Amino acid sequence: MNATTGHAADPADRPEIPTRLLVHALVREDGTVDADELYTVAESLGMTGQQVRLCVKRLVTEGRFTQEGRGRGATLRALADATGTLAPDAAYLRHAYRQDAGLAPWDGTWHLFAFAVPETRRTARDALRESLLHLGAAPVQSGLYVTANPVAELVEAHARRLGVLDALTRLTTTDLRIGGTDEPRELAAALWPLDRIAARYERLADFAASRLARLTHDPEPSDAERLTTTVELAAHVGAAMTPDPLLPPELLPAPWPGSRARRLTADCWRHLRAARAGDRPSDLRLFALYADVLDTG
Repeated sequence: MNATTGHAADPADRPEIPTRLLVHALVREDGTVDADELYTVAESLGMTGQQVRLCVKRLVTEGRFTQEGRGRGATLRALADATGTLAPDAAYLRHAYRQDAGLAPWDGTWHLFAFAVPETRRTARDALRESLLHLGAAPVQSGLYVTANPVAELVEAHARRLGVLDALTRLTTTDLRIGGTDEPRELAAALWPLDRIAARYERLADFAASRLARLTHDPEPSDAERLTTTVELAAHVGAAMTPDPLLPPELLPAPWPGSRARRLTADCWRHLRAARAGDRPSDLRLFALYADVLDTG
């Protein structure tokens, strides 16, 4: 048994889902969270009622939600759209699906960024480095990063916000050589941990395939089952994709497990969206957030 979730471990077991992210995942399009649904899904994920109560109390204290009523009869109302804390950005997902569909081919250009920020501005330097890594850049050597995606405007925006734009240098090249390596796929394999990224996608694909099989054979799951699967799927997508640099297919091994995992994920989302139960006036924001992404996929 998994001590965290209370479920038997299996190859498609979910990543850890903090209670706070569960609350965020269950925000509906009208900005509310039904406490009865929250407790029901939490129980199915192996969480205790005490965990949920403490988490809700913290979120209300932080001013992220308001609460009307008590216990399972309460309604939470989000004061801001918090769904992004669980799932990758919709534009990021959309780009991934465009790559899978062959709609975003690589033009052979490498985008490089260099910076030299003094120790006295260490916080800004570290923040700029984290921004580059978040955008999928890989370190080449001290202070020099490279990516295959055109993210210069985003990098400059981060540097400007941090007050270190004057320390940033950017350039592009189609002739990148590191040591004796200049073949693009070999460079990508050397710069990014493709094996670890692929393994995360394999786990996502295993989970999505197992849940898709259930949804196909039982097309009318209960609302609680549907919500639980939605939260699990969103957590798996986040765990698989958040560290993914979204390299163009031209730089990846073929077949790439990310493409299969995203295809299975899109099929799951479609089934879950179609299987909506009950007569609630609105559905989860996660479905609205990715509606156009699903159409792309």
